[in-house]
Amino acid sequence: MPWLFKTEPSEFSWADLAKAKKATWDGVANPVALKHLRATARGDLVIIYHTGDERRAVGVAEVASAPYPDPSDPKLTVVDLKPRAPLVQPVGLDAIKAHPAFADSPLVKIGRLSVVPLTAPQWKTLLNLARTKL
Repeated sequence: MPWLFKTEPSEFSWADLAKAKKATWDGVANPVALKHLRATARGDLVIIYHTGDERRAVGVAEVASAPYPDPSDPKLTVVDLKPRAPLVQPVGLDAIKAHPAFADSPLVKIGRLSVVPLTAPQWKTLLNLARTKL
């Protein structure tokens, strides 16, 4: 299943993930986002989305581990991610909201949700908008 993970680029950006080559995705505390994070599986693909002033999808990563308890707070869950590729053309939130494929997406309906499931058509749409092939 494809996913979209949101991050504040000043805290941890796509460039940070690319430089690290592998990182633990932590800091998810919202119960719905945690439910989604716990549903990820090794090998799932993820769109990395920068929040804050950027508000745009910027890269593709891969879930590199099964979800596991956060070592600093076992009530929370983390996964390891590894970068796959930057998006050729980052996709802004306005373009996402304007596309009919996202009309019912939690990405536009629940703006503060940091882990969002994507349907296959939404995944394909994002990659097409980004002019990115994997």
